Amino acid sequence: MFATYLIGLREGLEATLVVSILVAFLVKSQRRDRLPQVWAGVGLAVALSVLFGWLIEYTSTSLLSRSEDRELFEAITSVAAVVFVTWMIFWMRRAARTIAGELRGKLTEALAVGSLAVAGMAFLAVIREGLETALIFYSAAQGAAGDSGPLLALIGGIVTAVVLGVLLYASALRINLSKFFTWTGALLILVAAGILKYGVHDFQEAGVLPGLNDLAFDITGALDPSTWYAALLAGMFNVTPAPTVLETIAWVAYAVPILLLFLRPARRRPAPTATTTTVTERGADTGAEAEAASPPQRA
Repeated sequence: MFATYLIGLREGLEATLVVSILVAFLVKSQRRDRLPQVWAGVGLAVALSVLFGWLIEYTSTSLLSRSEDRELFEAITSVAAVVFVTWMIFWMRRAARTIAGELRGKLTEALAVGSLAVAGMAFLAVIREGLETALIFYSAAQGAAGDSGPLLALIGGIVTAVVLGVLLYASALRINLSKFFTWTGALLILVAAGILKYGVHDFQEAGVLPGLNDLAFDITGALDPSTWYAALLAGMFNVTPAPTVLETIAWVAYAVPILLLFLRPARRRPAPTATTTTVTERGADTGAEAEAASPPQRA
């Protein structure tokens, strides 16, 4: 459940920061009359994201009758989720320093067009996070059918992110977002490695890949699946005591190089001296929003 909580927290905070930037810009620009359009766009993005998540689940449980087809569908969604996670982590590291300025520029253009453009801009800014969350959550929660724990954990992560975003906006909380995105990014890479491993297992069960019974190792005696720590490792990173050879190769081949690329020191760039910032509607400079979305210094 920690993996789904982390997904909700990370994706939720990214979406919350985007909304905070938009709201702060409108407030500072004396355009509060456009706030309802922003919230309408955000609400529509959330609704479509929930619908997308339901559609994925419905396709797997109701539209696919053969177990092989369900395994193949789950394998494909797992691979897609890994691609989205990887892209999202590195995109945030690369683009977050300029995202606030880009959002303000697009919102300025939308304000000149009209209310529908404002709502559409807010919708597009949030929908990506929502669709990613739905897909990644479905892939991370596979194998937990009938268990409401992963869903509650995801909701808990999103609620936590919203609370943090509100507190940041109100300047009631100051957190180092650089370190936050570094740590959560590294953990999400391990979660994605587990999702990829699960996808390989589904491909094997669907008959697409061979080696379903070829185990890389079996440490069931040392890592009893019934223990709480074995369940924690399996739930967070899909680390199991008896994986197949292909599962193990996939996990290592993804986790090791991606972690090394993500954690390597970034090239030094001129940056503001403050590393801990907030999103706020107060102050003479709108740079606070940009600083609030700062990516990790080490990535």
